[in-house]
Amino acid sequence: MIAGASAGALQIIVTTPMELLKIQLQDQGRTQGSGEKKMTALGVSMQLLRKHGIAGLYKGLGPTFARDVTFSAMYFPLFAYLDSLGPRKKDGSGDAVFWTSFCAGMAAGAFSSFAVTPLDVVKTRIQTIRKGAHDLVYKNIAEAFVSILRTEGPRALFKGAACRVMVIAPLFAIAQTVYYIGVAEKLLGQKKAAHV
Repeated sequence: MIAGASAGALQIIVTTPMELLKIQLQDQGRTQGSGEKKMTALGVSMQLLRKHGIAGLYKGLGPTFARDVTFSAMYFPLFAYLDSLGPRKKDGSGDAVFWTSFCAGMAAGAFSSFAVTPLDVVKTRIQTIRKGAHDLVYKNIAEAFVSILRTEGPRALFKGAACRVMVIAPLFAIAQTVYYIGVAEKLLGQKKAAHV
């Protein structure tokens, strides 16, 4: 659990600016006048850097941290547990058969991604920089969570949950299967370590 949470914490250093840029690009046009020029990722980055410095690229770091660390802390132990329940290869390696790792990755990814969807919704709302006339500006995660719950109801915290599950579950199923069949070791010409 600690290793999973640590992995989630470290990866946000790279992914937070990318997520922020993605959200700004997806949100373009919603609040812009029809004559405003659409910006590129580079243009959005430069604008954020000019206005807010490096910190501007990390807007929403708190909710991104909460989402990704929580996801990783749930996903990795759940995957390990589910993977341990399946049959092992008969070669004495102790490895799970490929479909066990695939199903364990799919189930753990589906559960974990659904469970952290409220944090993803909060993160997205906080990271949306261009606000419309009726959009709220949140000071922190708790305020955003409570405000969304009060004004839109509990279902709003799960907007996009099905899409998140449809992206994350197969992604982690495939990643775990590739890892467990030893693709990296084969490409590098190394012998795969046994899992006993």
